[in-house]
Amino acid sequence: MAHFTTDENAQYFACGYSCDHAVFLQLKGEAFFITDARYTLEARANIKNAEVIEASDLWRAVVEKIPSSLKELYFDPAQVSVQAYRHLQEALPNLKLVGDPDHHRKQRIVKTPEQVALLKKAQELNRGAFDAFAKYLHTADTPSEHFLQFKVKEFLTHSGEFDLSFEPIVAVNANAAKPHALPSKDPLKEGDLLLVDVGLKYERYCADRTRTAQFNKGFGFSKEQRFKDQELQKIYAVVQKAQEYTIENLRAGMTGKEIDSLARGVIEKAGYGAYFAHSTGHGIGLDIHELPFISQRSQTIIEEGMVFSIEPGIYIPGKYGVRIEDLVVVQGSRAVVL
Repeated sequence: MAHFTTDENAQYFACGYSCDHAVFLQLKGEAFFITDARYTLEARANIKNAEVIEASDLWRAVVEKIPSSLKELYFDPAQVSVQAYRHLQEALPNLKLVGDPDHHRKQRIVKTPEQVALLKKAQELNRGAFDAFAKYLHTADTPSEHFLQFKVKEFLTHSGEFDLSFEPIVAVNANAAKPHALPSKDPLKEGDLLLVDVGLKYERYCADRTRTAQFNKGFGFSKEQRFKDQELQKIYAVVQKAQEYTIENLRAGMTGKEIDSLARGVIEKAGYGAYFAHSTGHGIGLDIHELPFISQRSQTIIEEGMVFSIEPGIYIPGKYGVRIEDLVVVQGSRAVVL
C-alpha cells in the first residue's frame, strides 16, 4: 500500500531515522526519505531501507517520484496541511489521495517483544526517577509547584541523558483536581496532597506513570497511602480499587469501551462517576498517546501485544484530585504491568 508521512515517529518507525522537515514516501518495492540539505548526511548514515533524496521543495520531489500507474496514495489527514493537500491534488489529478485517520499509528498498535522490552525499560527508569524525586523532597524546603515541575525534569532526564515523554504534571491539593494541571507558585507543605504524572523516553519509546501521595516526612510514591482527610482517603481507595480491578479483569478480545467500563463502574458505584472526567487509558509507544484508546467510545478489539495505560481518576473541583496510572501489556490474554 503506497503511503507518505511527515510525522517524525512514523518516519522513525518506517526507516529508523526522522527529522522535522521531511517526507517519507513508501511505494511498491521502493521507499524514499525526502529532506533538505541540513539533514541528508545524517539521514544517509542512518537509513538503510530507503533512498535519501535532497530537495529544497519536498512536495515537488514527492510528485516527481509518483509513477503515473499509481492509483491510490494513503496518508493521515491530521498530518497534512490544506496547502500541501491541494498541491498534491493539482499536481496529480489522476491519483486518489486516501485520507485514513491514524494510518501510521495503526501499523504499530501491536508491539513486538523487542518494543515491549524498550517500553518496560523506559518505565523502569521512570520509576527510578520517582524514587529519586521522593528522596529529594525529603530535603526540600517548601518548594513551589512551578519549581518542582522544573526539578523533576532533572531526575527524569538523568541530567540530560533522556528526553521527556511529555511536560511533567506536578500538582498540589486543589490544583490536582485539574487532570492536566499547569504548575502554580503555591508551596508544597507537610500534609499536602501531591499528584505527580511524568514520563521519560528510552530509545524513543515513552514511559508514563502517575502517583498520588500525601507529602510528609519519609513519604514515598507507593500505592499504599494514608491521608488525614477521611473523604480523600475514601476517594483514594476507590481509585485504587478501580485501577486494580481493571488490570485484574481486562482480557484480550474485549473492546476499549468494555475495559473502560470496568474502571468507570467501580467509580460510579461509589458515587463519584460525575468526577471521572477522562478516559481510562491510552496506547503508548513512540507517541505518548497512540492506539488503542481505552475510552467510552472505543470499539477497538484489544489484542495480544498491545500496550496501554490504566489510569482512572476522581477530581473534586476546588479540593483535590486523585489519579493512579500504570502501563500494561496484554500477554496470555491478560494484563501484565510493565
